[in-house]
Amino acid sequence: MKKLLVFQTDFTYAEGAVAAMYGVVKSVDPMLEIIDATHEIPQYDIFSASYRLYQYVPFWPEETVFVSVVDPGVGTSRKACVAELSNGAYLVTPDNGTLTHIARNFGIRKVRQIDEKVNRLRGKNNEDVAVFHGRDLFGYCAARLASGIISYEEVGPEYPLDQIVTFDLPEASVSEKEVKGILEINDPNFGNLWTNIPIKLFKECGFDYGNQIETVICHDDEEVFHENLPFYQTFSLAEDHSVMIYHNELNKVALAEVVGNLAKDYNLGYGPAYRIGFRRKSNDE
Repeated sequence: MKKLLVFQTDFTYAEGAVAAMYGVVKSVDPMLEIIDATHEIPQYDIFSASYRLYQYVPFWPEETVFVSVVDPGVGTSRKACVAELSNGAYLVTPDNGTLTHIARNFGIRKVRQIDEKVNRLRGKNNEDVAVFHGRDLFGYCAARLASGIISYEEVGPEYPLDQIVTFDLPEASVSEKEVKGILEINDPNFGNLWTNIPIKLFKECGFDYGNQIETVICHDDEEVFHENLPFYQTFSLAEDHSVMIYHNELNKVALAEVVGNLAKDYNLGYGPAYRIGFRRKSNDE
């Protein structure tokens, strides 16, 4: 049975890179089904690439082949790899940090380095090209794996899981009556900001729907946001253009400006430098 191929990149559709990559796939096996996850990962943003995989990989069928190409180090010594995930799916990607969230939150069984002598595209006047591994290496190898031309063992040599390149991901923490975390990612279309704080931990600390919660965001050591916000289960309970705390689809605490764009309107970003703390107001205690 042929496997689905799901692609994400930072290429956009502004030029022909995506089409070239898919042409290679169809040249390997015209019957392979290709699905776009996104080609709008921010340029060179490996952290976002890692998070987006965590966001959608668990919802796909087992043995799907995912391809993620956000690769500012293309042509360097970073490994090109295929990870076997905990459910039997495969992830074809540069080993540059992209595996971080999947390794922590989903699980990786094995990882193999792609053998370029066997699993690299040849004969297309591309012999000396070192800047398009999405086409010549990742897309080509993924197509061979998804079609059954090669087995996982034929991808290349296995290497230890503890050699996978990962980011340091801060954990959410509890201090007295305060829950602390980071703004881990954004929702670029709506401007919502998602934290790394699990809803379960949030509720264990006594926060519940309807509470007014003191919310402080710092960028490095500078306070950039400080308001009392309501915690609601759905957006319709808040007034338009008000800011609220909500329970997002990954069971994490998140912030939104209803019918607005919180990230843009309040000039807020995401990543480990954006720290957030929640403390319940005294009249809710």
